[in-house]
Amino acid sequence: MDRKDCVFCRIADRDIPSPLLYEDEEIVAFNDLHPQAPVHILIIPRKHLPSLAEMEEADAALLGKMAFVAKQLAEEKGISESGYRLICNCRADAGQEVPHIHVHLLGGENLGPLLAK
Repeated sequence: MDRKDCVFCRIADRDIPSPLLYEDEEIVAFNDLHPQAPVHILIIPRKHLPSLAEMEEADAALLGKMAFVAKQLAEEKGISESGYRLICNCRADAGQEVPHIHVHLLGGENLGPLLAK
C-alpha cells in the first residue's frame, strides 16, 4: 500500500480534511471517528509503517515520540490525573483495522481492566 491508498497518510497529508489536535514534522493526532471513550485520539507518524511488526530499529524513537505526544494530549484534555490508556494494535488478530501504525489515547471515564479474563 502506498500513501495515496492509506487513509491515515491522506489525513496526515491533508488530502482528507480532519481537524488536527497535534501536528509536527513527524507526528499527527486527531479524534477517532468512532470513539470508544469520551476522549479517543489517534496518534500517527507521518511515515507510513503498516504496523509495529514492520518497524526497524531506526523507527524506535518515533514510537517514543508518539507516547510523549499522547502524554501532552492527555494533559491538554484534562485526563492526565485521572488516568488514560494507550493502545497500539499489531495486525488483524489484535484488532488493527488501518494498516498504518497508530496509538489510541483513551480516557475521560473509568476504562476498567483491559484484560478481564
